[in-house]
Amino acid sequence: MPHRQSTPHRPQLPAGWRRFGARLPIVLFRGGLGRAFGKRLLLLHHTGRVSGLDRRTVLEVVEHDAAHGSWIVASGFGPRADWYRNLHAEPKTVIQVGNRHRAVTAHFLTPDDGAEIMAGYAQRHPRTAQRLCTFMRLPSDGSEAGFREAGRSIPFVRLDADTDPRLP
Repeated sequence: MPHRQSTPHRPQLPAGWRRFGARLPIVLFRGGLGRAFGKRLLLLHHTGRVSGLDRRTVLEVVEHDAAHGSWIVASGFGPRADWYRNLHAEPKTVIQVGNRHRAVTAHFLTPDDGAEIMAGYAQRHPRTAQRLCTFMRLPSDGSEAGFREAGRSIPFVRLDADTDPRLP
């Protein structure tokens, strides 16, 4: 089932120096400096659904459940983001958190799940949540109900660590 998106106007993908800045964390991860990001960012390895080439994207960790080995990430550019579409085509992949690699399987969450996740995120990070809504051009008045409504239109993905420790 495709993810519901209440507004078709997502921000433009970064270009020029903004693209360079957005891709710089990938270079740092590849250089063994992933620990500098703590547990706030992860490097997602994914396979291009058309090209079959290895791709990498750095994503913010919205929630992390260490007990169950899961990470929740969001697609700020909507369901048309390449990494999101690539995971739909091949949900088994690898992430890097710090300098550790983990085999994971992607699970695409429902809009109602997104509402709960965004409400919790807004409680933990109210200013960042408001800035994210502004950046993603989602209406939010700063209330819990406003963040829940915004969360319904954000595609969230839960990355669950595979029980088999071998990488795919």
